[in-house]
Amino acid sequence: MQTGAPARAETDKKGSSKDAAATVADIAAPDWPLQLYRTLKAARVSQVSYVPDAGHAQLIKLFEADAEVHSNVLTTEEEGIAIAAGAWLGGLRSVLLLQSSGVGNCINMLALATVSRFPLLMLVTMRGEWAEFNPWQIPMGQATEPALNAIGVRTFRVDTPADLLETASSAATLAFESDQQIAVLISQRMIGAKKW
Repeated sequence: MQTGAPARAETDKKGSSKDAAATVADIAAPDWPLQLYRTLKAARVSQVSYVPDAGHAQLIKLFEADAEVHSNVLTTEEEGIAIAAGAWLGGLRSVLLLQSSGVGNCINMLALATVSRFPLLMLVTMRGEWAEFNPWQIPMGQATEPALNAIGVRTFRVDTPADLLETASSAATLAFESDQQIAVLISQRMIGAKKW
């Protein structure tokens, strides 16, 4: 399922690297999402798939504003694994943005990537840990890393923006150059406690 926002359609038809950079520069974002966006662009990521998530909101806006990147809004997280496999078969690099609660939806589909050895890069914003208010987030928050490891996905946990940028760059190299399945777990402390 591939979608693009109607407002982006005009930019896509006439957009260029210069146009995308100008549009992206206009988006107000905390420093680390912008730096992470640049890191992923440097790794030649040209597709991003996501279920809307507050922890990834600024990164999603940056990718949506980029006419050189195709953004896929998912109905459920496991669709992003199939999209990443299809992108790789078509010669493109993809990243899947999801929350730790969505990892539970992906476990069976992750076999596609691990058994077939498709590169897979996931950025997972964690819930159920730092100052969590929602008890329903805690079980999957605790199970995310062990569940990913059990299905064959390597995990790297980050707690600071500097660690995130270095880890995301290394994870992209591991995934796309060595056909590995990688999840970068972004701590809830780093993205901040969520409130209603």
